[in-house]
Amino acid sequence: MRGILRALLLLVICGQAWAIGLADLTDKDASGGLREALVQGAEKAVGQLGSDGGFLNNPKVKIGLPDSLAPLEGMLRTMGRGKDLDALVATMNKAAEQAVPKAKPLLVDAVRKMSVEDAKKILTGGDDAATRYFKDNTAGALTESFLPVVKEATDKLSLSAQYNKFAGKVSQFGAAKGDELKIENYVTRKALDGLFLMIAEEEKAIRKDPVGAAGGLAKKVFGAIGQ
Repeated sequence: MRGILRALLLLVICGQAWAIGLADLTDKDASGGLREALVQGAEKAVGQLGSDGGFLNNPKVKIGLPDSLAPLEGMLRTMGRGKDLDALVATMNKAAEQAVPKAKPLLVDAVRKMSVEDAKKILTGGDDAATRYFKDNTAGALTESFLPVVKEATDKLSLSAQYNKFAGKVSQFGAAKGDELKIENYVTRKALDGLFLMIAEEEKAIRKDPVGAAGGLAKKVFGAIGQ
């Protein structure tokens, strides 16, 4: 995602650039350049996680077994259910991978609806300002969009239904609660966590080492910094 927020982050790092280096640019140009960078970044993030093995092969976002299964994992494996547990992990990660492409239009739409004031807040709002903007403006819609895809994928595995029954029973003892009561809710939440984690990590990396911006208007905005 190294093309995500280069324009935005150059401005943040060079704190006075907005007032001095970009003095000749209009607010419309500045926010437009930021939009270009954010849209390209969102598309790259989705493409990375939505590719084959995008979750399963990435230890930073790989979805493991719910905590409620941890006390039973050893016993289940000794009972010969190890393959079933491994299949559940593979299915959960594949479900997240299949759901992530649904994020692209929602993320892009959030960027396109970004106001000049939103842009200024992102530029001056701290190391994770862009990530927080995406969360605030897309998390609810992403959950609704991901959930049906995840449920369709997990429903194909018999262990998913068994897990949901198990979680329902142990919930009365506090061993499972919240989104862990349904495997599809758990996977949806973890898929969102993974998506925002990748965005946040790249945002931090680019803030530390801005390289440049992609897109005509974005380049105009960032080029102004050196003037």
